[in-house]
Amino acid sequence: MKVGIIGAGHIAEKMSATLQKMPQHQCYAVGSRSLEKARSFAAAWGFEKAYGSYLELVKDPEVDLVYVATPHSCHFEQVKMAVEHGKPVLCEKTFMMNAREAEEVFALSESRGVFVTEAIWTRYEPFMATIRDLVRDGVVGEPSLLSASLSYPVTHKERVMAPELGGGALMDVGVYALNFARMVFGGDISSVRSHAVMSPRGVDLQNSISLVYGDGRMANLQSSVLCANDRQGIISGSTGYLVVDNINNPLHADLYAKDHTLVESFDAPPQITGFEYQVEACAEALRHGWLESPFMPHAESIAVMRMMDYLLGEWVSAN
Repeated sequence: MKVGIIGAGHIAEKMSATLQKMPQHQCYAVGSRSLEKARSFAAAWGFEKAYGSYLELVKDPEVDLVYVATPHSCHFEQVKMAVEHGKPVLCEKTFMMNAREAEEVFALSESRGVFVTEAIWTRYEPFMATIRDLVRDGVVGEPSLLSASLSYPVTHKERVMAPELGGGALMDVGVYALNFARMVFGGDISSVRSHAVMSPRGVDLQNSISLVYGDGRMANLQSSVLCANDRQGIISGSTGYLVVDNINNPLHADLYAKDHTLVESFDAPPQITGFEYQVEACAEALRHGWLESPFMPHAESIAVMRMMDYLLGEWVSAN
């Protein structure tokens, strides 16, 4: 599969490093707003083609999959452009700026018969499925409480602090906490309560979100761009609790009994970077002619975006 990448930043570099170790796929083309930057990126990562515009890349008949690795605010137009030219798309999280954009893009992909999926890598990682299966198999007894937290001190990054670029803790890192909760506890959420600290420019610097499920389970989520934290996810039940090391890339989990003694430990399989699983999921979907991936269905992307719309609306109106 020949992959074309839109964008030439840090995330594009990580995908390129991943593809270099996947011989069945190829770093084929990169597109940037600057031809000079595209050529420099192509030389550094072994790409065959470099384009000074995104349109040139999606018009290349050799591109099998377009990976969108630009800021959130660019995704809507870039994904639409790719789909309109018949190109399957793997688009970085957060998928769009709001649910309306996500709905429009998916409607376009379905009407054109073109595959599109959101590149939130934890959705595709096999160890996340292991964690979900362990909980469903009753290793913690009857699960009742989940916590998930992810924070990095990244206020120095302009895209994080700029509302027009989709900045803020929720859009940048909190999306992982929301997805962790939905992957483990599902989407039957009956109520949402939250608090956020906002910047002068109107983006959330840190937030705390409580989800109550229809059956009484709860999920407490936190994210921040002001500090680092343990990044852990914890699922607690009637007989014990499971501690996941990092909701941003889970590699290890420890199972504890209710008396806090360690019962068993679990490890993820060796990985290249973790990005390889979403690439393989795209390849599988294209082989089968699917328009969405079972790992991240369109309905799930829309549900997450709707929740984020609601939360951000509450925080802005409260400030």
